[in-house]
Amino acid sequence: MALYEHVFLARQDVTAQQVEELTTRFKGVIEANGGSVAKTEYWGVKTLTYRVRKNRKAHFSLMNIDAPAAAVAEMERQMRIDEDILRYLTIRVEELEEGQSVMLQKRDRDDRGDRGFGDRGFGGDRGFGGGGRSFGGDRGGDRGDRGPRRDREEAPANVETE
Repeated sequence: MALYEHVFLARQDVTAQQVEELTTRFKGVIEANGGSVAKTEYWGVKTLTYRVRKNRKAHFSLMNIDAPAAAVAEMERQMRIDEDILRYLTIRVEELEEGQSVMLQKRDRDDRGDRGFGDRGFGGDRGFGGGGRSFGGDRGGDRGDRGPRRDREEAPANVETE
């Protein structure tokens, strides 16, 4: 049997308990077709990069699967039918990851709260005062071909002087 990592996104309107029920239902589909689910992880509600079926957020869930291709195809078929599932992705892997996934490790690291001042967007290489482009565009202090600045005491350019 082949090994798969499967991630699906559920609508933000459903509760975490309903997402767990969806996970249990799809796990049952895999097991009924001769496979097994080694691990399931609920990653929580995350903001999407762009709207998916008018949703800005979604519940993310991971399943590590050891099953024949027919079992995975049947689970994906049922996910296409289910209106609570926004997207899914199944990837065949050489071996399944042991322990927590990277997403849960990231969440645990972020929950610790011992981040420095620079990680909040007030310095470092992001946010206000960070590197990269300035608000004025990509001029970088070069005034281009506008010429030197006139003194304030000089007459404006549109007023004739005698």
